[in-house]
Amino acid sequence: MVEHLTTDRSAMAGSPALVMRLLASAFSVAERAGSIEVRSNDPSRACPCAQTGANDLQTLADRMAQKSICTSLQRRFPKITIIGEEDLPNETVEEDLIEDGMAEEVLQKACPADYCDFKEEEFVVWVDPLDGTKEYTEGLLDHVTVLIGIAYKGKAIAGVINQPFFNYQSGTDAVLGRTLWGMLGLGSFGFKLQEQQSGDGLRGCDGASRGHQSGRGREQDHPAGGGESLCLRLASPGCKKWDTCGPEAILHAVGVRASLST
Repeated sequence: MVEHLTTDRSAMAGSPALVMRLLASAFSVAERAGSIEVRSNDPSRACPCAQTGANDLQTLADRMAQKSICTSLQRRFPKITIIGEEDLPNETVEEDLIEDGMAEEVLQKACPADYCDFKEEEFVVWVDPLDGTKEYTEGLLDHVTVLIGIAYKGKAIAGVINQPFFNYQSGTDAVLGRTLWGMLGLGSFGFKLQEQQSGDGLRGCDGASRGHQSGRGREQDHPAGGGESLCLRLASPGCKKWDTCGPEAILHAVGVRASLST
C-alpha cells in the first residue's frame, strides 16, 4: 500500500475547512480499508448477501472494510450521514480497524470558497467498501476499488477511489496500491487523465466492477499495473449512489459533465 503522510489537525489553530478535513479523512480511511482487503484476500470466505442471493457476494473484506470506513468517519464527524452498501448488524468495531489520520496532501490544498462554511450535518457520505466483489473472488484484482463519495444537498462534490491492488503484477518489490481523489472547484489528483476513443464513439466503462459496464458515455482511462486500466464510468443500469458518488465528483472535477444515476 502506498504510504502517505497523515496528520491530526483537529486541535490546531487555523484548522482547514470542515469539508477538507472530511475529504482528508476519507482519503486515509480508504487506504486503511484497502489494506484490510489486501490482508483479507481469501475468496473462500465469500458468501451470498442474505438480501439479494447468490449473485451478490459479500466477503469478509467487504464487511471489515465497511466497518472500518463508517466507524472511523463517524467518530471524527458524528453529525454526518454515512450510507454504506453492506447491511451490517450493529456491533463493536475492533480498534485496529479504526483510522484517525488525515492525508496531508489533501489538507495542503486550499478549500474552494463555495465550500468553506458547510455544516457537518449537511453532508452525506456514500461508501462502497469493495467495488468489484465478484472480480475480487475471481482474482481479477485490477477491478477492485474502495469508493467513498461526499455529497452536499444531493450533489456529489468530492470523492476518493482507492485501488488496493494497483501494481500487484509488477513483482514482489513493487509498491502496492494507489489513491485517486478529487473535489469540485479544486481538481482531481493521483492519476494521469487520458481520453480513449473506441469504435464509433466514446464509450463508458467501469474499471472497478465489470457488472455495470453498459451503455455509452465518456471514458476516462487511468493506466494501472500489468497493462490493465481503471476506467471511471458514466451511469449505467444497476448503479447505486455508493457506486457513483465518488467517481462522479472526480470526473466533474476534471471537467467531465455527466449526470450519474442515484
